[in-house]
Amino acid sequence: MKRLLAVAFLLPLILCGEKRAETAAVSPALKLTPRRIALANGKQFSLNLPEGFDIKVAQDGLRRVRFMALSPDNRIFVTDMYNRADNKRGAVYILTDFDKSAGRFAKRVTYMTGLRNPNSIAFHTDASGRDWFYLALTDRLVRYRYTRGEEKLSGAPEVLATYPDYGLDYKYGGWHLTRTIAIGPNRKLYVSVGSSCNTCEEKEEIRATVTEMDIDGKNQKIIARGVRNAVGLKWARGELFATNMGADHLGDDRPADTLFIVEEGKNYGWPYCYQYQARIIADPRFASSQKKLSCKEVPLAYAAFSAHSSPLGLEYFDDADATPELRNHFLVALHGSSKISLNHGYRVARVAKGGAIDDFVTGFLQGRTINGRPADVLRYGKDGFLLTDDHAGVIYYVFKN
Repeated sequence: MKRLLAVAFLLPLILCGEKRAETAAVSPALKLTPRRIALANGKQFSLNLPEGFDIKVAQDGLRRVRFMALSPDNRIFVTDMYNRADNKRGAVYILTDFDKSAGRFAKRVTYMTGLRNPNSIAFHTDASGRDWFYLALTDRLVRYRYTRGEEKLSGAPEVLATYPDYGLDYKYGGWHLTRTIAIGPNRKLYVSVGSSCNTCEEKEEIRATVTEMDIDGKNQKIIARGVRNAVGLKWARGELFATNMGADHLGDDRPADTLFIVEEGKNYGWPYCYQYQARIIADPRFASSQKKLSCKEVPLAYAAFSAHSSPLGLEYFDDADATPELRNHFLVALHGSSKISLNHGYRVARVAKGGAIDDFVTGFLQGRTINGRPADVLRYGKDGFLLTDDHAGVIYYVFKN
């Protein structure tokens, strides 16, 4: 199988205003072998995983299943956007009664329905011990008081922020529908809002940014700009990491899609600059713009994926007792290019400290047949993780034998 991720870059990191080079970690070599998948709808195919790992269908029969979160009472919550259109048919489900031997959740409960493109969710227990459930929709960010053990949401939402939601068109690279949230160890809430277009100079300040706010929505401020579509946000190693998708008008091999560290005050280039082969390059479309950015000010990414790989959710495995194949690595869900012939994405990538990249799960694209499109990764147990697939409507459980 043609490998998308054969080239890894040792990229400089810019942390706290100072340049720092980080050496790529030495990772155990991965040899991928096929595992047979059989879905409830009768479809069968193989996914390729590292030797010593196996995969089970933990839940299927869903629609456009997206991002996951672990609740304070140790239940899995997952969003479902229903389809690729701008709609109000989204839902949040609770998965419980996990049978480890079968690798499957025995029970699925509908927690919320009638939602406009629910992508990202999070939980937080505040200083007074109250639990909160956070939900990012296209037009707003809300939170609810969370009651442990409940199967239906009770109480009214608090609207923490509102976002532009007009002129949406999901056929092409712009007008991004999703909002993503992450809660930091500093008890701050972070929100990414995508651009309104494939490539343009935005009229609304909130577009193509990452925002920081207090956990109750107060003291909102933009901390990073030039982020075209950062669908994945994850705190790891005391830093906020984000995946980002580059523009679609520069050809099949550029710009790189990226994983970077969000630093306050930084501009990550879009639409004026992009990354290609460990260089930051000016987009000629904006050469005469009075607003253009100096590309020398744009930091290189922590890791760079092939163009149009579409990185979404990510997870970091930092526990000392994690299996060596995962320890100190990110797993990133590469959703895949809409141009199937590129064979870019459609896999789960492993990213080592320092940015070296290799494949961890492949087989979602076989020839011109799409078996799935990875969306999010969530650690589950010591040496396992859950993986959502928003094309087949499946959640997989991947684990070390």
